[in-house]
Amino acid sequence: MNPEQDASIKIDLTDQAATERLAGRIAALARKGDILALHGDLGTGKTVFARAFVRALCGPQTEVPSPTFTLLQVYPADQADIYHFDLYRLEQPQEAFELGLDEAFADGICLIEWPERLGYLQPAECLNLAFAYGTNDIQRTLALTGSGDWADRLREAHLAA
Repeated sequence: MNPEQDASIKIDLTDQAATERLAGRIAALARKGDILALHGDLGTGKTVFARAFVRALCGPQTEVPSPTFTLLQVYPADQADIYHFDLYRLEQPQEAFELGLDEAFADGICLIEWPERLGYLQPAECLNLAFAYGTNDIQRTLALTGSGDWADRLREAHLAA
């Protein structure tokens, strides 16, 4: 994808509720086959975002545990199953195939925490969300980069210039 066709934006998230609201807005844009790559250090908001994203599509009472130990949680949603991967404990990229990565990419909406663990398997076209600590304990910053179809959707939703 040509870099000029990518959409990028930096967002200051004042608190956890701001992260949850943004997750809901992005969930409303999601479609079958989408991949959201959630980057960032421990505690920067990846799981908070993923939990709010899942609840936006599956209902506010949906229990969304962190998949840190199971590596994957799957949630049925109207438009497609949501695959929430936490690849922190992955040792080799090809181990992701044992989790059903290829099926998830083809048939679901994927939220991937620690996507860099996929190495050469990282998809080129996805929505990259890079979370970082803000200026105090509750603030975070988020750099969103959408490639492919995500770039257009972010612009249409007025999330990117």
